[in-house]
Amino acid sequence: MPQIPLEDNFNDLINKAQRGWKITDARLAELAGVSLADLAALQQGKPIYAALRRVARHLRLDPEALEVLAKGGWYPQQPVFPRGFAMFNTPCGDMRVNSFLIWDPRTREAAAIDTGADCDDMLHLIRSTQLDLRHIFITHSHEDHVGALPQLADATRAMVWRSEREPELARPSRTFTENAYFHLGGNIAIKTLLVNGHTPGLTTFFVTGLSWPLACVGDALFSCSTGGSPTQFDLQYRNNRQKILSLPKDTVIAPGHGPLTTLAQEKLHNPFYTRGATAPHTYAQPEQIDEPEEDLP
Repeated sequence: MPQIPLEDNFNDLINKAQRGWKITDARLAELAGVSLADLAALQQGKPIYAALRRVARHLRLDPEALEVLAKGGWYPQQPVFPRGFAMFNTPCGDMRVNSFLIWDPRTREAAAIDTGADCDDMLHLIRSTQLDLRHIFITHSHEDHVGALPQLADATRAMVWRSEREPELARPSRTFTENAYFHLGGNIAIKTLLVNGHTPGLTTFFVTGLSWPLACVGDALFSCSTGGSPTQFDLQYRNNRQKILSLPKDTVIAPGHGPLTTLAQEKLHNPFYTRGATAPHTYAQPEQIDEPEEDLP
């Protein structure tokens, strides 16, 4: 598979954080001591490094990591699973979305996590390796993540699962609560972690029993970035820190968009979550900015 680009550029992080923390352009420029013209240039993807570092500090972003991202200086080393795991990256409009397949190599029992916009390659692997797809787990119900659900569910008759907080899907489904456990074969366990914010029931599936611990996080976290929400960004941010960043450091992060990464790498390079990311600011009267109509990954 060709190298998958990072989901967000440096200016996407600036815009996402500014929107999430509800800081107007005027207020951010004042806090950072930069001109509105320089701030606008950053927002449009034009790196002005002195201004970038000043702005980062007031958006809870690590200035060093953000500058490295702006210079294209880092890409996550890709983890290798010898068996039991496959990733699929399919187009959906002007973006691409990930879906995943996990299985017990001995019993051939398998589960899909999201379906992407097209599941032809996933179905080919299921059939060519004679896997028994038992479950289809949905991280959240946004169309790019469930676009191929009817095709996959009809072809395999697998049970579809969603969080009790997520809306109904295009196919009948059962619901789970947080901290539910599922099993594949004798070795693989799957635990549900509620990491809502981007959507009401956004779920991370934490998988053990493969070569590495695995967290399929949907749109909660991306390599070098974080999930967005126009109304619940602070909740998403806290959930990521408390429930994803607290997982074992060798956990592989399988996001809904962008490349695979690891928790250890993100703690060193993700501007939202490195040690250089500043502690939360408290603004006396946060100024509102225009909100987008829907969540963006």
